[in-house]
Amino acid sequence: MHFTKYQGLGNDFVFLDGATAQAVTDPSGLARRLCNRRTGIGADGLILLLPSRTADVRMRIINSDGSEAEMCGNASRCVPLHMLRKGLTTQPKIKLETLAGPIQTEVLDAQKGLVRVNMGRPRELVQHFNVPLAAHTWTGTKVSMGNPHYVVVVDNAEQFPVAELGPLLETHPLFPHKTNVEFVQILDKNHVRMRVWERGVGITQACGTGACATAVACLANGLASTPVAVELDGGTLTIEWPEQQEIFMTGPATAVFEGEMDA
Repeated sequence: MHFTKYQGLGNDFVFLDGATAQAVTDPSGLARRLCNRRTGIGADGLILLLPSRTADVRMRIINSDGSEAEMCGNASRCVPLHMLRKGLTTQPKIKLETLAGPIQTEVLDAQKGLVRVNMGRPRELVQHFNVPLAAHTWTGTKVSMGNPHYVVVVDNAEQFPVAELGPLLETHPLFPHKTNVEFVQILDKNHVRMRVWERGVGITQACGTGACATAVACLANGLASTPVAVELDGGTLTIEWPEQQEIFMTGPATAVFEGEMDA
């Protein structure tokens, strides 16, 4: 089985395409095996690139725990770069079919791996959403980027106990489909620091949809102005939300290595 590994700001994925991707019959089980960092390739998720009737390619995102995600911002930057590198397209603008709907991407600089993605509009925005947890009630902003997010503003993102609070909020009954959780510190009106607990994965170096959800929450609550530099553990994404319509994410994607593995 031929694979290629990509990463976007440290959020890493195993890519399968062509006949290899189409032959996968148990994506959940395969993702758990391939993403295991001790006995497999090691990644946050498995990406299957499949034929599409409505776009240039269909992207399926299987988390490392075997669950399927509706959308992944970092993977969406890696896909067009992969298609250009592999000669699957010659066009810098590529449309992706996802469970969250169509996503438009554009490779701005193939050599540098710089990609801009039109993430569409937020599907849901609920400000001042309270979540009672033990003796404390957390107040945050619910945002859907096609996948669920809960954005909480904190005083110090670096020192915040993400590993402790992340899984408790992810699986809270108020989020019936679980949720990604972003802990955000406002640095200035165009710069925030964000750490993320990803649904079905845990702490990751970066989350593209989470960066978008963070910018939306900060802008909607008057805490920031567009564009917003969202600083993650793995680097920085630039998020634009002009006139609070469509959201644009710009950042790098990198091919790490490729090889063969016995499935």
